[in-house]
Amino acid sequence: MIKKKFLCIDKYEARKLASLIFIKEGNETFITEVLDVIENELIVGLKDKSAHSILLKDQRQAEDFTDFIQSVIERQHRITHAEAINDEVEIEKG
Repeated sequence: MIKKKFLCIDKYEARKLASLIFIKEGNETFITEVLDVIENELIVGLKDKSAHSILLKDQRQAEDFTDFIQSVIERQHRITHAEAINDEVEIEKG
């Protein structure tokens, strides 16, 4: 298991990221790709073909998240847990 924490700009963005990254019922993620990273903003593509913006604390957090999620997008790993705590999201993959 690989566990990592990401800082968002506020609680709302953290909850949004946690809800998009991990769906407990199906044990899956809605995120299918990272479309773009613009400074601290991630633009992600979802399974329903929509795109959403997530604001992280800074550009480094956005780049770290992109690196972390890539193996999930490529189906080498699966998200096993995601939890928003204030402006932070803890994500676990295995």
